[in-house]
Amino acid sequence: MPGRSKAQTGGPDSHKQSARDGTVEGRSRLDRAGRSRELGQHFLGSQRLAAQLVVDAGVGRAHRVVDLGAGTGALTAALAATGASVLAVELDDELARGLSVRFADAANVTVLRADVGDVPLPVTPYRVVANPPFGHTAAVLRRLLGAPVGGLERVDLVVQWQVARHRAKVDAGEAADLLGATWGPWWRFGRGRRLPAACFRPRPSVDAAVLVVTRRDPPLLPAEAFAEYGAFVAGEFARRSDRAADVGAWAARFSNLRP
Repeated sequence: MPGRSKAQTGGPDSHKQSARDGTVEGRSRLDRAGRSRELGQHFLGSQRLAAQLVVDAGVGRAHRVVDLGAGTGALTAALAATGASVLAVELDDELARGLSVRFADAANVTVLRADVGDVPLPVTPYRVVANPPFGHTAAVLRRLLGAPVGGLERVDLVVQWQVARHRAKVDAGEAADLLGATWGPWWRFGRGRRLPAACFRPRPSVDAAVLVVTRRDPPLLPAEAFAEYGAFVAGEFARRSDRAADVGAWAARFSNLRP
C-alpha cells in the first residue's frame, strides 16, 4: 500500500460558498445530501465517536487498515492518528477530492477513488474499519468475506442495528441462514458498540451498531474448500426444509460427505 495521500481524484473545488445562497456549490451539497439518504449514507457526527470506534477496534501503529466508503474522513483521521497505514476508499467524486485535500500531508494515508467491488485489497495482513452506506452493507460483506483467502484479519463495520444483531447469531449457537452458514466456517461474528441514530448526519431512521468479524483460527474447513462448500450449502438450502443447523453442524455435514 502506498504511504502517502496523493491527489488521485482530481483537484478540489476552489469555491467554498454556503449551501444557503443557491450557488452551484450550495446545490451540490444539497444534491449530495439527497444521494446520501437514497444510498443509506450516514456520516459519523463527531470525531470523538470515530476515535472511540478505532479504540474499540484495537488498531495500532503496526496495522494496515482499509476504510471502505470513507466519506468525509472521520474514521480515516482517527485511524491515521494511531500511526497505522490507512487506505481510504471513496467512490463519490466530491467526497474523494475532499479526502485527498484533507490528508494531503498525511504520510500514512492513501486516498483512492474506487468502488468496493473493484478496489484491490491487500494480500498481506490487514483490517477493515469502515462506515459504508447502509445500502452497500451486503456488497461490502460479500466482497470481504466471499473467499477466506487473502490477508483480511478483522472487520469492524458500522451497519444497521438489526443487521448486526442478525449476523451475530451465527456464533450464538442459533440456526444459521444461508450467508451465515456459508461464511461461518472461516469467520466469527460479534456485535460491538450500539450507535444511536442521533450519532449520524443525516440522521437515519434506525440505530446502528458495529459488526465485528474476525478470522477463525483454526478454521472449521480448509480455505481451498470454500467454493465446493458454498455450492453444497446453497444446494442444501434450496432442497431442505430442515435448516435448523448451526455453523459447526453445516461444516460437519460437508466434511462427512468428502472422501
